[in-house]
Amino acid sequence: MRKQELVLLAGTIETQNTLQEQLNDILGEFITIHSYASEDWLPDTLTDQLVIYSSAIIEKEVHHVVGKGCKVIVARRTTNYEYIDQLFELPQGERVLYVNDFPQTAEESIKTLQKIGIQHIHYVPYYPGKTLTPDQQTIKTAITPGEIHLIPDSVTQKINIGVRLIDITTLMEILEHFNLKEALGGEISDRYTRKIIELSHRLSLMNQQTTLLNQHLKHVVDGVNDGVVAFDSRGKITVFNQVAEQYIGVSSVHAIHKHIQSIFKQDSLQSFIFQNDETSRYFTINGMNLMVYRFHLNEEDTTVIIFKNTDETISMQKAARHDLLQKGYIAKYTFEDITGNSPIVQKTKQIANRLAQTELPVLIQGESGTGKELYANAIHNVSSRNYQPFLAVNFSALPEDLLESELFGYEEGAFTGAKKGGKMGLFEQADGGTIFLDEIGDVSVKMQARLLRVIQEMEIRRIGGNKNIPIDVRIVAATNKDLLKLIEKGDFREDLYHRLKVLTLSLPALRERAEDIPTLATTFTKEQTHEEIHISSTVMNQLKMNPWNGNIRELKNTISYMLAVRESNELKKEDLPNPVSYQPGTTHPIAEEDIIEKQEQLELLQVIYNLNQHQGRASRSKITQRTPLSEQQVRLRLQKLQEKGYIQVGRGRSGTAITDAGVRFVQNQPL
Repeated sequence: MRKQELVLLAGTIETQNTLQEQLNDILGEFITIHSYASEDWLPDTLTDQLVIYSSAIIEKEVHHVVGKGCKVIVARRTTNYEYIDQLFELPQGERVLYVNDFPQTAEESIKTLQKIGIQHIHYVPYYPGKTLTPDQQTIKTAITPGEIHLIPDSVTQKINIGVRLIDITTLMEILEHFNLKEALGGEISDRYTRKIIELSHRLSLMNQQTTLLNQHLKHVVDGVNDGVVAFDSRGKITVFNQVAEQYIGVSSVHAIHKHIQSIFKQDSLQSFIFQNDETSRYFTINGMNLMVYRFHLNEEDTTVIIFKNTDETISMQKAARHDLLQKGYIAKYTFEDITGNSPIVQKTKQIANRLAQTELPVLIQGESGTGKELYANAIHNVSSRNYQPFLAVNFSALPEDLLESELFGYEEGAFTGAKKGGKMGLFEQADGGTIFLDEIGDVSVKMQARLLRVIQEMEIRRIGGNKNIPIDVRIVAATNKDLLKLIEKGDFREDLYHRLKVLTLSLPALRERAEDIPTLATTFTKEQTHEEIHISSTVMNQLKMNPWNGNIRELKNTISYMLAVRESNELKKEDLPNPVSYQPGTTHPIAEEDIIEKQEQLELLQVIYNLNQHQGRASRSKITQRTPLSEQQVRLRLQKLQEKGYIQVGRGRSGTAITDAGVRFVQNQPL
C-alpha cells in the first residue's frame, strides 16, 4: 500500500509540534504528515493535497497557500488526555481561569472539559484583551492549553494541560478521504482508545492511592486518644473519629456529612463551637468530664474540635508525677508551704509566681536560711514544666572532681571506676524540666566556664564523649553571696552572672519580717510534737527581737532545742539556748562596716518617717538636707532600703514613703 500524504497547517509552533506528534503516533504508519505554523513560515501554494486546519480561526492566516485540488478539513479538537489528571487534584467548587488566545477557543475548550465530565470546578474564560471583574481578579489558579504567557500575573497556580489534540471524528474523516476507513478504522480507533485507557488507568491508580491515604489518615485519627471532629464552612462534618463516637454517643457513619448542629444538640456546646473568641471550655457530656478545644484551619476553611477526657488526663499526670517521685526527681514544696503573712513575704511570693510563668533563668538571692530551696521548688511546681523532672545540685556540698561528672555525666571508660555503659548527668536527667543550681556562688571559675557554655548553647558533652547532646532545661540558681563583690575580686564570671540573672528574686531576711515569727514558731512546734505547747509572751518577745542571722533555719533549731530541754508544756525564758544572746545585735559578731551601714539605714528611716508624718512623702533633696550624706549616697542607700521592703521610692517628684515593715524596724531598733 502506497503511503498517502497530508498537510497540517497550525497557528503556533507549539500547536504544530503537538499535533504532528499525535498524527504520527496514530496515522504515521500509513500516512506521511507535513506540518507548518503561520507564526514560523508557510510553504508555497499547495495543490491536490489534503490540508488539515488546526482550527477555523487560522483560516485567514493560511488560506492563501491552499490552491487548486486541495481538500480542507477543519480539525475538531479535544482535551489533551496526557495532562488531564492534574485537574482532578483541584478542590471541589474552586474557581479557575481558562486561558487561551481567542474567546472562541477558550469557550470551546471549557465546553469540551465539561462534556468529558470535569465539572467539579468553575471555569472563567480569559483571553488577551478581556477585563476581569474585581471578584475574578482574586482567582489564584489558571488552566491553559500551552498559553502560559497569557496568564495574568496575579495568578499563583498555573496548570498547563497541553495543546488540545485532534479528536477521533476528525481522524476518521482523514481515513475516509484516503479510502482507509474500512481497512484501518478499527485499528486507528483502538489506538486512540488505548490512549484513553492509559489515562483511565492512571486516574484509577491515583484514586487507589487517594483511597489508601484516606484509610491511613482515618486509622491515624482513630488511634488518637482524644475525640476529633472536623466540619467545613457549611457546617458539614468531615471527620468524626472513634473516640468522638464514645464521647458523643453517635456513630461516625451516622455523623459524617451531617450538619454539626444535628449531632451536637447541647446549646452551650453549640454556642462554643460557633463563637469566635474562646478556644477551650469545660463541658460535661453524657456524664463525662471533657475539656473541649476549638481551632480553625484557614487554608482548608475547616474547624477542628478536640475532646479531651480530663479524668484520664489527671490520672496520666498523677502516674507521671508518681514515676518522677519514685526517681526522686520532683519538687516537694509549693508556695503554700512557705509560711508567712507579712506584706514582704506575700509580695515576694507574688513576684516568684509571675517569674515562674516564663521560661527564663531565675537567680534567687537571699541570706542563708531564708528558704531559697523552697522558692525554687515552688517556682517549678507552678510552671509549665511542673510534670517534668526537678533536679537540684548543691555546689557547696560536692567536691570539684565529682561535681563535673554529676552535672554532665560520663561515657564508659572515661576514667578509672566509670560505670559500664556510662552515666547520665543531672542536666540530661532534668531534660524537659528544671535544674536548681544551689549555692552557685561557691562554684569554681573553671566550672563556671562549662556552666556558661551549657546555658548559652543548651547542650552538654559527657566526660570522655565526642558528641554534643541537646537539652531543654529551665535554670534556677540561688546564692547567699554577693556575686557582684565576687566579680570585682575575679572569683565569679560576669558573663555567667548576667546569664543567670535574667530574672531575679530577692528573699527577705527573718529580721525584716518579724511579724511572721509567732506563726513560724508555732508551725515548727507542731511539726515536732503532737502535744499542746504554749510559748510564753516573754519568750515570744525575745524571739521577735533577735536579729536571726541564721534566719528561719536558726529559728527552727532554737525551737527544737527548747522542745528538747523544756520541763513543761510551756516554753519559758530559761529554755532558751542562751538568754543573753537574745538581745538585739549580740547573737553573732557583726563587722564594723555592717554596724555603720545599719546605723545609717536607721537614721535614714527615721528621717523619712518624720518627714512622712509632717510633710507627706519625702523628696531626696529634703532627706539629704537632714543627713551628713551626699545626694548620691542617699540615692544608693534608698535603693537598698527599698530592696528590703522598708520604703517605697516614688517616680519623679512623688517622693519616698516608709512602709509598715520600715516602721516596725525603726520601732524595734534602738538608735
